[in-house]
Amino acid sequence: MRLLLVEDDEQLAARLSDRLRGADFAVDVARSREEGEAWPDMDKMAAVVLDLGLPDGTGMDLLKYWRQRKVDCPILILTARGSWQDKVEGLNAGADDFVVKPVRFEELLARLHALLRRQSGHRDTWIEEAGIRLDPVARDVQCDGEPLALSKQEFRLLNLFIRRPGQILSQADIGEHLYDLDSHRDLNAVEVLVSRLRRKIGAERIRTVRGLGYRFGK
Repeated sequence: MRLLLVEDDEQLAARLSDRLRGADFAVDVARSREEGEAWPDMDKMAAVVLDLGLPDGTGMDLLKYWRQRKVDCPILILTARGSWQDKVEGLNAGADDFVVKPVRFEELLARLHALLRRQSGHRDTWIEEAGIRLDPVARDVQCDGEPLALSKQEFRLLNLFIRRPGQILSQADIGEHLYDLDSHRDLNAVEVLVSRLRRKIGAERIRTVRGLGYRFGK
């Protein structure tokens, strides 16, 4: 799943994006309000981590801009501003969570996963569909009750499929959700990745819809 990190501090953005990538997210980084407003594919973002202090405006204005334009992914404010007034303003403007720096990465990650569960309608830490049980926090997968070992990319793909059962996802859709904007999105690589996952979870769980893409679910 892809995240957009809006943070103008270059070192902090690099450290945080590296850790988020290590937690199986694809991460894009915007460094200003202008970049955030012009971001080309907000509809492909699973969530946004937003700093309030930006060099060309405020993150609060960017948040309002997105919500006015029906950007509906979860938005977590991560900021050094910790007054109750800032929290109230941020939540009223459409933020889903408000975290004050400094914060342990483990807490930030837990909050992100909680937002994603809420977005997909799941209260438990795990997601279950078509005999597959996936825990995105523990990175644990079971198939028909048996443990299943997956590579990082296979896990990302299964996580995407299991959150969208019955939906048709094209190769381009999959690439846009699994890889950040600067990555080379090779559609052949997506096809190979789908084939590898099929062999591990059973071909009947991922069906090819000719000319359109793939559909997960029995």
